[in-house]
Amino acid sequence: MDWQPENRRALARRLTRILNAPPTDALCGLAGLESGTAVRIGVTGPPGAGKSTLICRLAEQRLADARQIGILAIDPTSPISRGSLLGDRIRMESIAQHAGVYVRSLPTRRTHDGLCDNAADLLLTMEAFGFDDILLETVGVGQTDFAVRILVDTVILVLYPESGDTIQAMKAGILETADVLVVNKADLPGAQKIKTEVEAIMRRRNKPGDWQPPVVMASAAEGTGIGDLDDAINRHGAWLQDHRNATAIRRERTKYLVQSLIGRRVAELLDEAPPDLLAGDLQDAHDAVLRQLLDTAPQSR
Repeated sequence: MDWQPENRRALARRLTRILNAPPTDALCGLAGLESGTAVRIGVTGPPGAGKSTLICRLAEQRLADARQIGILAIDPTSPISRGSLLGDRIRMESIAQHAGVYVRSLPTRRTHDGLCDNAADLLLTMEAFGFDDILLETVGVGQTDFAVRILVDTVILVLYPESGDTIQAMKAGILETADVLVVNKADLPGAQKIKTEVEAIMRRRNKPGDWQPPVVMASAAEGTGIGDLDDAINRHGAWLQDHRNATAIRRERTKYLVQSLIGRRVAELLDEAPPDLLAGDLQDAHDAVLRQLLDTAPQSR
């Protein structure tokens, strides 16, 4: 893809249409799109771990190999105003103007899984525009960031020296789905302790023959350890070539997309439901929403 200004504008318009498309129209926007060859990298972790800065450093590292990189950074949406700060775009300003990089900040809106409305659709569209790498930064809410596991190839979990209590909460959550773990701000006291603890958890979790998630020490602010992170991502990609089941991955991603579209449509119908329906009998409300869902479904081609 030749990233001239008109191509950037075309992608921006396409992403905006998809982001704002109602569930009943979303499938039309995906017509003809197929999964591409882009490396999908998900970056998650607790707030304050330095995910955005780390993504900037990683993008710089991978740009050295003349790769085209797309970044989707998801920010939380207020449940009251429905507004979003979109601060990730601000923190990535240093790299956003690079000719080989495209950055888009996105609001979560209705979702509660660390992603955003139409996340699967947005990734497909980015692939269609010919990116080599797509970096997807989740909201970073910890244990609920499971969905990213389905939509990307490699999940990076970013931790930091003060995240000991967070790790305890993650043991049965996102920690178990990470392919690469990064202890960011490794120049701070306590970084080695966190690394040792995480490595012990990984050893107990992993089975022989499984991918063994490495724990990388890095400092995004200082620019150290980024080469090690890049190498870990590449090694995991090579491992996937021999161990992944492409059919199963496609099935899971399709399942997520369909479930997401139906969930959003149900939320719309509940918002539109007359107040007396929701104040009445639960069974009646349930049946009415199901009928409305079927009556308003797009007709089969």
